[in-house]
Amino acid sequence: MAKSKDLFFYYHHDNETDQKVERLQEIAEANDFHIVDHHKNASIIVSIGGDGTFLQAVRNTGFRQDCIYTGIMREGQSGLYCDFNIDNFDEMLHSLQHDELEVRRFPVIKTQVNGGTAFYCLNEVTIRSTIVKTIVIRVDIDGHYFETFRGDGLIVATPTGSTGYSKSARGAVIDPLTACYQVSEIASLNNNQYRTLGSSFILNKDRQLKLELIEEGNDHPIISLDNEALPIRKVQSIEVSMDDHVIKTVKLKNNSYWDRVKRTFL
Repeated sequence: MAKSKDLFFYYHHDNETDQKVERLQEIAEANDFHIVDHHKNASIIVSIGGDGTFLQAVRNTGFRQDCIYTGIMREGQSGLYCDFNIDNFDEMLHSLQHDELEVRRFPVIKTQVNGGTAFYCLNEVTIRSTIVKTIVIRVDIDGHYFETFRGDGLIVATPTGSTGYSKSARGAVIDPLTACYQVSEIASLNNNQYRTLGSSFILNKDRQLKLELIEEGNDHPIISLDNEALPIRKVQSIEVSMDDHVIKTVKLKNNSYWDRVKRTFL
């Protein structure tokens, strides 16, 4: 069983980063932390890189509910998931030891493609056309028809994912304390013949969303889960919901989500 001071480092290997991680391990061990060689044995998983690496760390370690994730940025990087810089790692350890951190719980969305295996997403799931042709999607909410979307695709984002791809598609930035998810359009087709809502909409966590492809010839779209493509040959439907799964991460007490948003965008 993992102890409260068992650390696992997740990062992309290169000579420079390997050397820095070796130094981080020495600092951690000097502060009575224990380095483990497999994420399943860790109570704290530390990603080294930007937000993209943090997302990969969460996905590739199985969206664990029994550990804490934290992110360390490289020099010159900034991120909404990462509180610490690689050069102030000892500050993070000091904060962990002296209760100067707060645990955040970020909601995630659950996605099933063609009724198959469930996948979790911390940022968003997207469905986009892979050909020069409008993708047509029937949108159902709680089993009831809502609209027929025509355009380049749809984004379904968590509150923390609302600052990513969803924001670039004119979605709202949502407080992560709000248990909900947001649906945003990518270049929708709106004219006298075809009509969509034309704006993002937000669903409570208890709502069930179903996206069904209804036109032949565009049944091989790109499905992306956070920053990774899902290799499925033929897509018929995508079901999206939100359960009680959360990702626990830590933040400095004087560094709120909205502090990060302000620092990143304003």
